[in-house]
Amino acid sequence: MNEFYMKRAIELAEIAASQGEVPVGAVVVRQSDGEILGEGYNKRETAKSPLAHAEIEAIAQASKTLGGWRLFGCDIYVTLEPCPMCAGAIINSRIESVFFGAYDKKAGCAGSVTNLFELPFNHFPVSQGGVMEEECAELLSQFFKALRDRPKKKKSDFVK
Repeated sequence: MNEFYMKRAIELAEIAASQGEVPVGAVVVRQSDGEILGEGYNKRETAKSPLAHAEIEAIAQASKTLGGWRLFGCDIYVTLEPCPMCAGAIINSRIESVFFGAYDKKAGCAGSVTNLFELPFNHFPVSQGGVMEEECAELLSQFFKALRDRPKKKKSDFVK
């Protein structure tokens, strides 16, 4: 089942990439019946907001779907290891389990830099990394390679 939900998260990440966003996608799933309650993808550039991460979008949608902020009995699938903000939102929303694809050695808070899920908060989500890791990491690699290969703008391009 992990692959089914991660494939949907990858589809969402591809939408983000098509909009010039870092390709990260997330889905929140109810454990009891497997229903996807919330979806999100990175929209930081589009929304001009540091808060518009895939996990935050998916958690907000799932909370709205359920009519409350507590997501007991829910899992989240995300293509990239959660950052500190998203790990905090996962803890605060009471999500049970986190399944992520690619590891984030610069900002990952499910084991790479630190593991917020092991700190003495009031909720301890279980996390598993490396779900479809190659596919998730490749999306990110392709995106950043395309950014590096773009022609650089000159100062004169910004002056009118």
